[in-house]
Amino acid sequence: MKPKSDPASQRQQSKLFDDDGPALLDFIDRKHPLVRMADSMQWTLFESHWSALHSSAGGRMASSGRQVAGLLMLKHMEALSDERLMELWVTNPYYQYFCGETHFQHRPPADPTSMTKWRNRLGEEGMEWLLTTVVESATRSGVVERSSLAHVCADSTVMEKHIAHPTDSALLEKMRCKLVDFMREQGVSIRQSYARQGPRLAQQIGRHAHARQFKRMRRLLRKQRTWVGRLQRELERQLESLAPVDRERAEELIRLARRLIEQGKDPQTKHKLYSLHEQAVDCISKGKARKRYEFGTKVGVVCTQNEQFVVGMRSYPGNPYDGHTLDDLLQQAETITSVPVKTVAVDLGYRGRHGTQAQVIHRGRRLSKREKQRLRRRSALEAIIGHMKVDGLLERCHLKGLHGDAVHAILCGIGHNLRQMRAWWTRRLFALWIRWLGQLKPPHGLANTAMAA
Repeated sequence: MKPKSDPASQRQQSKLFDDDGPALLDFIDRKHPLVRMADSMQWTLFESHWSALHSSAGGRMASSGRQVAGLLMLKHMEALSDERLMELWVTNPYYQYFCGETHFQHRPPADPTSMTKWRNRLGEEGMEWLLTTVVESATRSGVVERSSLAHVCADSTVMEKHIAHPTDSALLEKMRCKLVDFMREQGVSIRQSYARQGPRLAQQIGRHAHARQFKRMRRLLRKQRTWVGRLQRELERQLESLAPVDRERAEELIRLARRLIEQGKDPQTKHKLYSLHEQAVDCISKGKARKRYEFGTKVGVVCTQNEQFVVGMRSYPGNPYDGHTLDDLLQQAETITSVPVKTVAVDLGYRGRHGTQAQVIHRGRRLSKREKQRLRRRSALEAIIGHMKVDGLLERCHLKGLHGDAVHAILCGIGHNLRQMRAWWTRRLFALWIRWLGQLKPPHGLANTAMAA
């Protein structure tokens, strides 16, 4: 059913219908950055998209668009989990005002599992609408100049997935456990499950690797692959005895087992399997001394050159070349801001042919004085990515699949923009306070007279 109406939009109604408790505006600071941000936010942009996702048929009414957007924004602005967000929302009146409440609430607005349902319903397109709402609010408030949206910087980083460090022994042992558990669940006969020898063998492989005894380690790895192959073939022989639904699950396990065994035999093969529950994980090398390989998804970031405000962010599975993603990144930024990009400053990883009409600025060519200034501004994007990983949730993605990667990447950009807006409002309020103190000082002549007296 269609979403509920926003409580904040009904403030002009008669107080006869208000709750018995005091209104939030009666005891919160109206100059608080969250209050100023909530009042300046263009909620109607997102609410129109959120309402279009629901039908007018009967059923329980959906949550209001402002509540959904506010909770998603607060989560990534403060780098909170879904459960922790609901706990803090009950105790923080500013969080409640930001989400559109008019009176203090003593219970969470929704179950934490609703956040997952909202993310799945919105998808990547809905998150782009949410980013558009934040960008439009920032330009109307003065946080970002409209002319700055035409001059951007672009860079890429790695968003790691929530998986353990992949090793052959650990993956084979997990595969063996999955095959044994499935066969026992379906009542399929098992000649030997290796339940006692399997964990011990995995531990022994780790000890040999630590002692750099690689010949012994490889011999035990071959034995481990043999055990997994036996279980896989035993399940394959009994496929006909399974129900159609269970047969599909069995075929998926058999496919994973074959893929895992084959990649162990040929270490040079591409498209390796690094996790059983997250199969779309790439091994990316960014040339870092402290971390040679990262296991996750490549993410492209586009931000303004002056304010470092994120106007585009997208995940790219498969570890593509950076230069092949530039046109798509700039198209997303132009769709969100409705401003054509004129110049984009990039590093040498984006060299090549581009279909964009914007001027691509990078090292290795003759540049004017103005172009050199724009290129120097690109280095600030490295620090912005570091802040999104340390202060935000870009360091590790806990959402599942390629859909989760796309949604999480855009939400991390939204969280960074909100932290930028909060800092801007804090600086502005501090400047107003300093100006007010200056007005309280007595005139210079009057102060000298008082000192002489």
